[in-house]
Amino acid sequence: MSSETASTIMTGEVVTLSPDQTVPEAADVLADHGIGAAPVVEDGKIVGLLRDEDLIVSEANLHVPTVIEFLGADIVWPRSEKRWEAELKKAAGATVRDVMTTDYPSVAPGDSIEQVATVMHDAGASHVPVVDGDRVVGIVARGDLIRHLADTT
Repeated sequence: MSSETASTIMTGEVVTLSPDQTVPEAADVLADHGIGAAPVVEDGKIVGLLRDEDLIVSEANLHVPTVIEFLGADIVWPRSEKRWEAELKKAAGATVRDVMTTDYPSVAPGDSIEQVATVMHDAGASHVPVVDGDRVVGIVARGDLIRHLADTT
């Protein structure tokens, strides 16, 4: 079992975004830096995570809710309607705040690499901010874990 921590594999010079940046500006930042996600920081505190998939949803074709006709009435499938509302909100969003994810996993600098891998796996996350309190000190991407694994074998 490795004694190395998140701080040993994280990227410490983190590219961050502001919640008030426009979606096209944020897309340019991700593309210019060749990254798939960036923490969103306001007043020095992490308030969200913008992932490339958040941008894709904002540009993707929306999934129209499933409507079932029953006894002459149109019934909207509830889960379908919620998905539609969420996608519509993201598609209409003009700023990072409108499309960022606010429910994201994070790890602490002292968490073991095994803990980081478990958090990423359990959350299905490709990127995990490394936070000290509510301040971003790094980010770990799946590639960082793969490189670590390759270096230790």
